[in-house]
Amino acid sequence: MNDIRRTILWVIFGFSLVLLWDQWQVFNGNKPTFLPSTKPAATAPAAGTPAANNGVPTAAAAAGGTAGAVPTQAAPAAPREQVVVTTDLFKATIDSEGATVNHLELLKYDEADRTKRVVLFENGSPATRYVAQTGLLNPVAGDAFPNHLTAMTPKAGPRAMADGQNSLEVSFESAPVGGLKYIKTYVFKRDDYVIGVRHEVVNVSDQPRDAQLYMQLLRHGTVAAGTMFGTNTFTGPAAYTNEKKFHKLDFKDIAKGKVEPPPPANDGWIAMVQHYFASAWLLKGDPASEQLRREFRVKDLGDNLFTVAMVATLPKIAPGATQVVNSALFAGPEEEKKLEAIAPGLDLVKDYGIFAIISKPLYWLLTQLHGILGNWGWAIVALVVLLKAAFYWLNAKAYASMAKMKAINPKIMEMRERLKDKPQEMQQEMMRIYKTEKVNPMGGCFPIVIQIPVFIALYWVLLSSVEMRHAPWIGWITDLSAPDPWYILPIVMTATSLFQTWLNPTPPDPMQAKLMWIMPLAFSVMFIFFPAGLVLYWITNNVLSIAQQWFINKRLGVLGK
Repeated sequence: MNDIRRTILWVIFGFSLVLLWDQWQVFNGNKPTFLPSTKPAATAPAAGTPAANNGVPTAAAAAGGTAGAVPTQAAPAAPREQVVVTTDLFKATIDSEGATVNHLELLKYDEADRTKRVVLFENGSPATRYVAQTGLLNPVAGDAFPNHLTAMTPKAGPRAMADGQNSLEVSFESAPVGGLKYIKTYVFKRDDYVIGVRHEVVNVSDQPRDAQLYMQLLRHGTVAAGTMFGTNTFTGPAAYTNEKKFHKLDFKDIAKGKVEPPPPANDGWIAMVQHYFASAWLLKGDPASEQLRREFRVKDLGDNLFTVAMVATLPKIAPGATQVVNSALFAGPEEEKKLEAIAPGLDLVKDYGIFAIISKPLYWLLTQLHGILGNWGWAIVALVVLLKAAFYWLNAKAYASMAKMKAINPKIMEMRERLKDKPQEMQQEMMRIYKTEKVNPMGGCFPIVIQIPVFIALYWVLLSSVEMRHAPWIGWITDLSAPDPWYILPIVMTATSLFQTWLNPTPPDPMQAKLMWIMPLAFSVMFIFFPAGLVLYWITNNVLSIAQQWFINKRLGVLGK
C-alpha cells in the first residue's frame, strides 16, 4: 500500500510541476507548453474580398449562382457610411453595406486596464474580426436578392438615445435587387442587451417571390489560453433547438469538417460564445416569426475565420406585398437569469463544464447570498461556510480517521525502524496494527473524494460568472476575477495549507512525508496566477477545515503529536 501511495504522490507532484511551468509561460505572455494553447491568429482578408464576405457556408456569385447561397463577391462600389449609434449600453457602428453591425462597445464593461470599454464586435483589426450580418437568399436558381454586400441607405433620424428616451430605431433600405427591396430596422431599448431587428421584404416585381432570410455571426477563431489546470470556458459557435438541445461547435472541429450542426427545426437560435460575453441571433417578436422553419450552418472560411448561420424560409411573397420578420440580436454579458428570460436554453452559453448540474444550484445560492450581503467576496465566504456545514459530518469522519492515524503514528514509526530490513514482515505488521487499532488508512480520503465534484463545480461558477469581473471585496482586492496584485491571499493560502499539513498524520514513508510538505508550496506558486475569488474560496475552505480538524484532534488527544 505504501508503494501505491508513494506512486500517487509522485504523479501528483510531477503533474503540479507541469501545471506550474504552463502557468509561468502564460503569465509571461507565451503559449503553454503542455496544455491547450491559443490558436495563432491569421491575418483576415480585407473587407470586400471573397473570404471576408462569405458568411453562410456556401458560395455563389454576386448576381445569380447557386440557389440558397450567400454571395462572395462584393457588389458594385457605392458610397459607404458608418452609422454610429449611442445608447445607455452600447456604442455601435453599423456599416451601410448590408447594414452590418461591425463594431459594438459595451459601455458598462471595462477592459482589464479600466481605460477602455469591452469591444464585442470589431471589424478594424484582422485578428479580432467579429461582425453580425443578415441578408436574403434566393432558394432557387436565378437573380440574387439583397444581402450583406448590398449597399443600403440609412434613413434620416436620431442616432443617440436621449435622456428619458426608452427606445431608438435606426433603419436602412436597399434598392430593389432581383425584384425584392430589403428594409432593416434596429430597435435599441434602454437597459436591454437584446437589440430588436425588424426585416421588411418588399416584392416590387410582378411575380411571386420565394426567399430565405439568413442571420449569421462571423468571428476569428483565436481562443484564449487555458487557465487553472489548462481549463477555460468554451469559445466558439453554438446552436440550440428544443429537440437537439445545446450544441458547442468547436473551431478546431469545424476546420477538420467534423461538425454537424442541428438538423432543420421550427425553433432555436445560433450564438458566438466567449468568456463572460456572447452574441446570439434569435427569431423573436411575434408568433409567425418565432415559428419559421430554419436550418443551421457552420463554415470554415479559411484564414482563421468562421461563421455560424441560421437560415429561415419565408412564406411566398406576392407581388406588391411585404413580408415582415422580427428577430433579435443579443450582444452582452452572460448574466444567467437574464439569459433564461430571453429564450429557452440561452443561459447554456454560460459554460459550467461537465458539472453544470451542480454548478447551477451553487450559482443560485451564491446570488441569493450576494442579495443579502451586497458583496461578491463575502458571498463566496458565506457559500463556503454553508458547504462546510452541509458536509460537516462527512468531514468529521475523515478528520477523525486522520486523527487516529496521527495517534498511532509513533507506533508505526517504531515498527518501521525495527523491521526496516524485512519489508514483507513490515507490511504484515502494519496491517495488523491498523486492524487492532480499528484504523482505515484510506478513511480520510473517501469522504473528501465525494466532495470533489462540488468543489470543482464551485470553481466553474467562480470562473464563468461575469458578476465576478471587476467585483471588489475589501481593501486592495478590487477585482475578484484577477490575481491578487500584492500576493497577500496566495501567501495566506500557503500558510493555511502548511498548517493543515502539520495537523495531518505524518506518512510513515520519509519520502511521502517530504512530499506532503513540498506539495502545498508547489501549489502555492500556482495560486499566484489564480483569480482572487478562487484563492479567497480556498482560504476560507482551509480555515474552516483547520478549525474542524483542530477540534477533533484535541478531542481525541492527538494535538501536537
